[in-house]
Amino acid sequence: MKLYVVLSFNEDGMENVYVGPDEEKALSLKTEDFENCDALFVEIWEDGEKTDDYRLV
Repeated sequence: MKLYVVLSFNEDGMENVYVGPDEEKALSLKTEDFENCDALFVEIWEDGEKTDDYRLV
């Protein structure tokens, strides 16, 4: 099973803003959806191992 972890970054650090199996939801998130968010990154985990990560636009 794949899990998508979306991380929000700002000058104060980072925060998990979404963790779940819904790819469409994870990839639809934008920085405007969150207060004080400078960048969003997604990590893709499968069978307990991170298989990919990249910045969301």
